[in-house]
Order: sequence, then C-alpha cells, then structure tokens
Amino acid sequence: MKISRSQVLHLAVGAAVFLLVILYPAQLWAGLKTLLSVLTPLVIGAALAYCMNLIVVRLEKVFWPHAKAKAAQKLRRPAAIVAAIVLTVVILAGVLRLVVPQFIAALDGFFTSLPETLTKLNDWLTKSDQATALTKKLASADIDWTSIQTKVTKYLSAGVSGLFSGSLSLVGSVFSGVVNFILAFTFAIYLVAGKEGIGSRLNRVGAAFLPTKFMAKLHYLLHEADLMFSRFIVGQVTEAFILGTLCTLGMLLFRFPNAGSIGAFIGMTALIPMLGAYIGGAIGFVLIVVVSPLKAVLFVVYLVVLQQLEGNLIYPRVVGGSIGLPGIVVLAAVTIGSGLGGILGMLLGVPLAATAYRLIRNATWQKEGRPLSE
Repeated sequence: MKISRSQVLHLAVGAAVFLLVILYPAQLWAGLKTLLSVLTPLVIGAALAYCMNLIVVRLEKVFWPHAKAKAAQKLRRPAAIVAAIVLTVVILAGVLRLVVPQFIAALDGFFTSLPETLTKLNDWLTKSDQATALTKKLASADIDWTSIQTKVTKYLSAGVSGLFSGSLSLVGSVFSGVVNFILAFTFAIYLVAGKEGIGSRLNRVGAAFLPTKFMAKLHYLLHEADLMFSRFIVGQVTEAFILGTLCTLGMLLFRFPNAGSIGAFIGMTALIPMLGAYIGGAIGFVLIVVVSPLKAVLFVVYLVVLQQLEGNLIYPRVVGGSIGLPGIVVLAAVTIGSGLGGILGMLLGVPLAATAYRLIRNATWQKEGRPLSE
C-alpha cells in the first residue's frame, strides 16, 4: 500500500510531538503554565462576556426592538451594554451599602468594648484565687526569661522583615489584579459588542480549513453547551435569590438583628461556589455577635441547617430543573467537580454534566426515532 506525502507528514509531526512530550515534560509544562498565565485576562474576559451577554440579550428585547431607524439599531447594543453594567453595579452597591456600614459599626462596637473587657480580665487576674495560684506557680518556676526574650526578639525581627516583603508582594498582586481586570473587562465589552462579526469570521475560518461534517457537529455541540450554561447561570442566580430570601425571613422569624442586610449579603455570596456560604456566614456572625453573642451562635446553627436544606433540596431542584438534570446527577456533578477541580470544578461540573447528559439523551432519542426538544 502506497503512503501519500500528507500521511508521512502527519506521522512525522505526531512522532515529533510524542518525543517532545517524553523528553521534555518539565519544560513543556512550564511553557504551558506561562501561556495560561498570559492568557488569563482573556479567559476571564471571555467568561465575563458570556455572563454579560445573558443580560444584554434580554435588554435588547426591551430597548426599541421593533425600531427600523438605523440610528436606533446602532444604539441598541451600546445602550444594552451600558444598562447591563449599570444594573450590575447598582445591585452590588446596594447590597454593600446595606452591609458595609453595619459591619463597620460592629467593628467599632467591638473595639469600643475592648477596654472594658480588658479591665474585667485584669480584675479577674488580680482578685481570683485561681489566677493568684497560677501567678505563684509561675513565679516559683525556674524559667529562663533571658532565653525567651532572645527568641521572641528574633521571631519579631523575622516577622517584621517578612511583613515588609509580604506587603510589597501584596501591593504587586493587587496592582496586577487591577490591570488584569481592566484588560478582561475591556475584552469582554469588545466581545459582546462585536459578537456577530467575530462569530462570522470564526465560521469562515472553520469552513475554509475544517471538514463540513466536523463543523456541523461542532456547531451542534456549542449550541447544546450554550443552552445548558445559560440555563445554569439563570438557575444559579434564582437559587441565590431564594436562599437570600429564606435567610432573611428566618432571621426575622427568630428575631436576629440586621436581618435584611445579612440576608441580602448571603444571597449575593451564594453566587460564589463553596466559599460563598462561609463568607456570608462569617460576616453575619460578626454583625450579630456585637449585639448578642448567643444570637450569633444561634444564627450559625440556623445557617448550617438552612445550607443543608438548600444543598440537598432547593439547589438540585432549582438548578437541576432549569437545565433538565435529575437532582441526584446535580449532587454527583458538584461532588465530583469539587474533588477534581476545587472551586472551578464545582462551578463547571453541573453545566458540563448537563451538556453531556443532554447530548446522550438526544443521541438516544435519535436512535429511537423520537423528536428532539429544547
């Protein structure tokens, strides 16, 4: 059998890639990490553009959708983008406006009551029999205070130098994060504003260099993935709203302080997978503990119970129902995704599982001769 020149070229390229992976794995991995770090703002921008586009598409149906004037048609997309940004900023600012002043007041109350607490501790140390006995034992013990002082001084010196270097590193990280966010945000606006043109160019390139059947399958896969990811995001926002509402109603029922602000903040942080509940709970605990330590503990207990209810009943039904995925599959996807990829895996596990589930279901229905549905 005669081998064509193109087949020889493909074999040579495959063999070269295989040898590179075998001989230089560390260098290839380092290069891949460098490439990923360079592309991080673009990846974040693409994800931000996808989420922004969900709002923009809905706003474009509100802003003069039947207008025939070219000026109105040209202004529709920019107006929807600006409105989406303003709406997001207003919601975030409103929630922070509820939480931040009370959080600052709670910290101020804590530091205001700190001198009184220290005074009570000092009175206990001077008047308590147990404290007196402890002081006598320390006085009679053979302790090398000079050695302890030397070690403490050494540790403090190292800590000061470490704090200085850590501060420089923190400033550099914050500056880099701000620059990356600006790049990502700019890239996201560009993608949303010119999505039709970008999609048309990508289709032309794909049609020129890829087989027609492959392009058809790729379009089908991207359509199903887009459908599942968009429904997942909408379901996630709905679930966060439900959780925030239930938290507020429960806190009002049990007469916990700052119910509105804490409930709104927990609803907002519920959008953050895995860590969101802990962040909201910690802020809520700080806001309540200054008013009543007992109520703060009871709030933590209530929040744990609510999270168990939300994670096992509400989340699978709301998010699973929005993407057509059974509740048990949602729980399995969250568990496996968090185990494999941490926060990112937990975030992507459900829509990826929903996409795979839908593709398998559609293939099964096609074999059975059943019509496909959205």
